[in-house]
Amino acid sequence: MTAPLLSARGLKIAFGGVKAADGIDLDIAPGEFVAIIGPNGAGKTTFINMTTGYLRPHSGHIHFDGAEITGRPPRSIVRRGIARSFQIPQLFTEHTVIENVALKVAAHGRFWRPFRPLLDAGTAAAAMRLLEQFGLAGVATARATELNEGTRKLTDIAMAMALRPRLLLMDEPTSGVASAEKFGIMDTLVAALRAERVTAVFVEHDMEVVERYADRVAVWSQGKILASGPPAAVLSDPAVLREVIGVETGHAHA
Repeated sequence: MTAPLLSARGLKIAFGGVKAADGIDLDIAPGEFVAIIGPNGAGKTTFINMTTGYLRPHSGHIHFDGAEITGRPPRSIVRRGIARSFQIPQLFTEHTVIENVALKVAAHGRFWRPFRPLLDAGTAAAAMRLLEQFGLAGVATARATELNEGTRKLTDIAMAMALRPRLLLMDEPTSGVASAEKFGIMDTLVAALRAERVTAVFVEHDMEVVERYADRVAVWSQGKILASGPPAAVLSDPAVLREVIGVETGHAHA
């Protein structure tokens, strides 16, 4: 049996009286695409924040590729091979798309210095390769402020991929994206991640996206994992329909 790439055991954290994680156990296998679903406040983003070092759990442990990363600072975790994208894209609005990605390329290579041109030949080539993978070459010279929400999301994920992760955690990659765009965006990013053999975990509220793109679904409810398994099985579970999706079992349909 293949060892998990990421393994979380007994994660607990509370904010005041609210338990955002109450004994989370989760393994992510290499190459998996795992969707995390659940109502607002269930602890989904908290899990991403603990995994990426933005929060330290009050108890429990997180291992990545066999090494403990619990409570390590975000930069240390990035260097080990974990990156993230955000629900609200974290772009440098005064820069162009290629400059945004190039900043991350340079940060990963640790060779950028103030007063040195950002877009030297090597950095520009690496940034453009990522833009081509994500279908963004046509907007390379556009400023971040000129982009629609779907393009902003893809740019944010391309920036995360510039850090050359083995595991990418995405917080609602289709939130705010027009319905007509969401599947095209997901097709693009999934193809890019598969091509680079990157394992992915994504928080998502759109059940059509979850059903189409996830290998496995983990359901968060009140800081616990209510269910985990293949999308077809999990999304037809009466408890999931009732507590997470908001459908009464008697009215559920396939």
